[in-house]
Amino acid sequence: MATFFEIRTKKTKGRTSLFVRCQSKVHHINYKMSTGLEVDINAWNRGKTSSTVRQNYLNANPDLDAKMNAIRRSLDLALERDTAITKEEFREIINNVIYADARAAQKRREEEKAQAEAEKNRMTLNKYIKQYNEQIASGARQTESGRNFAPSTVKTVKLALDQFMQFQKAKKRTYDFDDVNMNLYYDYTAYLKKKDYSINSVGKCIKQLKTVMAAAESEGFHNNNLWKDKKFKGTRIEVDNIYLTQEDLDKIMAVDCEKLGKGFELARDIFMVGVWTAQRVSDYNNIKKEDFSTLTKNIMREKDDPDHPGEKIAWIEKQTITYLSIRQQKTGAKVSIPCNSKLKAILEKYDYQLPHMVDQVINRNIKEVAKKAGLTELVEIETTRGGTPKKEMVEKYKLVHTHTARRTGATLMYLAGIDIYDIMKVTGHSSPKMLKKYIKADSLEVVQKLTDKYDYFK
Repeated sequence: MATFFEIRTKKTKGRTSLFVRCQSKVHHINYKMSTGLEVDINAWNRGKTSSTVRQNYLNANPDLDAKMNAIRRSLDLALERDTAITKEEFREIINNVIYADARAAQKRREEEKAQAEAEKNRMTLNKYIKQYNEQIASGARQTESGRNFAPSTVKTVKLALDQFMQFQKAKKRTYDFDDVNMNLYYDYTAYLKKKDYSINSVGKCIKQLKTVMAAAESEGFHNNNLWKDKKFKGTRIEVDNIYLTQEDLDKIMAVDCEKLGKGFELARDIFMVGVWTAQRVSDYNNIKKEDFSTLTKNIMREKDDPDHPGEKIAWIEKQTITYLSIRQQKTGAKVSIPCNSKLKAILEKYDYQLPHMVDQVINRNIKEVAKKAGLTELVEIETTRGGTPKKEMVEKYKLVHTHTARRTGATLMYLAGIDIYDIMKVTGHSSPKMLKKYIKADSLEVVQKLTDKYDYFK
C-alpha cells in the first residue's frame, strides 16, 4: 500500500498542479488525481534529491504541508480496510481535505443564516406585545368568559403596554421574556414615577405587563418565573373620587342648558342616565330602545270601607314596570335595572333611543354644567404622583366625569338602604369588596343611614 505525491509537467519553472497517487497490490487499485494544490516546479524537483530539501520546502509552505499530511493520513487509513476503496471514495477523501475550509465556511454561513431565520421567527416579548394588542382589538383573543374585550379595555391595555415600549427606548435596551425580573421592575417603576405617574397608573402598567407574561407562558413562549415574585406587583390605592349628592343632582337638573349651547343638555341627560342605571359609560352611553322591556304585576291594595267602618276594601292594582337589560361590555355580565321615575322622564324625551355622544365631549360638557349648577365648593383630594402623596383643594365640578355617574348611582342606592347584594345585581360587581370601592358616602351620611335603619342607634 502506498500514498505519494507527484507532479506531471515538462516545464522546469513556474507552478504546477500536485497529484496524489494511491496504490494497493492487495486491493488491486492504482488511483491518481489532482489535489487542487499547486507547487513550485523547481523547488519540488530539487526535493526529489534530498528529503531534507523537500521538508525545508514544505516547512516554508505550512498550509501545503498540512493538507498533504491530511490527505496521506486519510488515504492510508482507508487502505487499511478489508475492502478496497472506490474511486469515488478516493476522490471524496481528497476533496474533504482540500475543501475543508471552504466547506466549513459554507456550513458556518448556513448555520448563521438558519440562526438568523430562527431568530427572525422566534417570538419575542415585544413581538408578543404587538400581537397581543392586535388580537384583543380584532377579537381574535377573547376574555376568559369568551367575549370580545370592550373598546375601553383595549384602549387601556394598549396605553399601558405602550409605556413599556417607551421605557425600552429610554433605556436604549430591548427586553425579552427572560429579562422580566425584579431589576426590570425597579427600573420600570422608577421610570414611570419619574414621569409623574400616580401609584394606580404605575400599577396598571405593571398589571398589564404581568398579564402579557402570563399569557405568553401559557402559550409556551417562555418559562421565566422571576416575574412571579410576590414583590413584582402593581400597587393600587384608594383614591378620593367624588360622588354627587341628591342635592347636587337636583342643581344639575335645574340648569338651563340651552344657554350653554348645543350638546350640553344631551351630555347632562346621558350623565344622569349613568347615575340612575349605575353603569359604566361604555354601557350607559350606548343604550338602545330594544334594551328596554316592561312587565306587569298585580299588587294587593287596601282602603277603609266607607259603608262598614273599621273594615277594609281590597282590590288588585296592576303595576307596569319598565326595566333596562344589557350585557356589560367590560365584563360580559348581564344586568337588569328597574327604571325609576327620574330615569324614565329622561328616556321619554328621546323615545328611549338615547343619542350617543363621544365620552370626551360628555366629560367636557358635564363639567361646565356642574359649574353652572354651582358645584364650586373646594374638595380636598389626595393623589400620589412620582411616589409622593399630595393633597390639594379642587373645585368639585372639576372632578365630575363620566365615571362619577356610576359611582354616584351605587352610593345613592347604598344610602337609600338597598341591600349591597341587590346593588351588585344592578352594577354587575362580582364581589362586595369591589362594590364597596365605589361607595363614597361620607361619615355623616352613614350615621344618618344607620340611625334610620336600626332602632339600636335611636
